[in-house]
Amino acid sequence: MRAARGRTAARVLAVLAAFTLEAAAQTPYPAKPIRIVIPFSSGGSTDLMARAIGARLTSAWGQQVVADNRAGADGIVASEIVAKANPDGYTLLMNAIGHAANASLYRKLPYDTLRDFTPIILAADVPMLLAVHPQLKVSTVSELLALARAKPGQLNAATGGIGASHHLAVELFRIATKIEFQQVHYKGAAPALLELVAGRMDMMFAPISSCIQYVNAGRLKALGVASPQRVSIAPDLPTIAESGVPGYEARAWYGLVGPAGVNKDIVLKLNRQVNEILRGAEFSARLNALGAVPMGGSAEEFSDFIRREVEKYAMVVKAAGIRAE
Repeated sequence: MRAARGRTAARVLAVLAAFTLEAAAQTPYPAKPIRIVIPFSSGGSTDLMARAIGARLTSAWGQQVVADNRAGADGIVASEIVAKANPDGYTLLMNAIGHAANASLYRKLPYDTLRDFTPIILAADVPMLLAVHPQLKVSTVSELLALARAKPGQLNAATGGIGASHHLAVELFRIATKIEFQQVHYKGAAPALLELVAGRMDMMFAPISSCIQYVNAGRLKALGVASPQRVSIAPDLPTIAESGVPGYEARAWYGLVGPAGVNKDIVLKLNRQVNEILRGAEFSARLNALGAVPMGGSAEEFSDFIRREVEKYAMVVKAAGIRAE
């Protein structure tokens, strides 16, 4: 009797769940506020990107888009929240390069980076800049490589911490050039960059948006940009790939994902609207002024991009023997 009641209860719950999903599918999206979970504290580039897109979604749809900062564990805290959220399109994650790298940096994650998320759109790309202190008497990537070969392991490269984008960029550079650098890890990009500006470090890979002001002021020297193409904010600056390191590419990027299983129509609606935002002249100009490049494209293209990033940084992490602390 007890087993029969259990089966009946299970059938009732299944019917209710199906009814709820059907009702949700018939309700125009969005019908309530949307939450964008941000894996870092307020004021950073990921936060600014999420809030800028969220404000324009609010204007377009008339539904509040709320920014929810959940910093911790290199973005894992925020990613877990979204991975375990209801896949109804009302909980999204503004993820970044660390989302892909964490898959290899950590032995065990509370989610699967590829299986437990629904890619929506690649929002923007911030190229990394290879900058050196002016006291280092080099002006090109080739000259830096020649100096590094003459002084193996003696040039100091600052990073924002083990596993940070700056660290992964210099490791990728080391692997590509087969040259050793002395890496010094700081607790964050800001103190690392300040040490470079002060002349206590020789070089650093940093997002162009954070260091271009120092380059323009003559306090740092830019050697190359780690993007596939030159960037509008510094059009005369060559790419590292064209400067003697073929195929080299290291980018800080930002994109929207949801939990696995978000309805395809919702994904398409979000993708179309954010693409429209990214194509807007005012929004695009604002990103370009910061050294960011608006990206866009389909959800499928973003899915393929994330997979390639996971594979690339898995190679870097394995080759360098990196483990997050």
